[in-house]
Order: sequence, then C-alpha cells, then structure tokens
Amino acid sequence: MTRDELHTRLVDVLERTFDIARERIHPEARLGEDLDIDSIDAVDLLVELKQITGVRLQPEAFKSVRTVGDVVDALVALLPP
Repeated sequence: MTRDELHTRLVDVLERTFDIARERIHPEARLGEDLDIDSIDAVDLLVELKQITGVRLQPEAFKSVRTVGDVVDALVALLPP
C-alpha cells in the first residue's frame, strides 16, 4: 500500500469513525488539538488501522504521533516494503 493510499484510507476512517469533516483532515492536522482525538479515540483508531493494514499495531509505535502525517509515517514504517 502506498503512502497516498494509506493517507486516503486514514481520512476515510477518521471521517467515518469520528465524524470529522474531510476538509479538516490534512497531513499537518494535529490529532488532539485540531481533530479532537483523545486517548480513548486513539485506541479505536488503532483497531481501525489494524483492519486496514492487516498488521498488529503496537501502541508504543504511535507514542510520538501527533499529526495525521505522523500516523501515515508510522504506518509506512510498520508495513513491509
């Protein structure tokens, strides 16, 4: 899956799961401050991302994630080339 495909899928998940308008979701959007994703929501997001990627995602890999772009970077790093 390419970086662009991951970004598109992530936008779909954020829109569907958390009812966030697509225009608010961009690589620099901060999960907490801009999109109102809290720690409970983050767990739900990891579950959704696992379904997309098929990879077991460890919360530790996402500790430094702050933006939508950071999520995509973390996913790219976890997926096989």
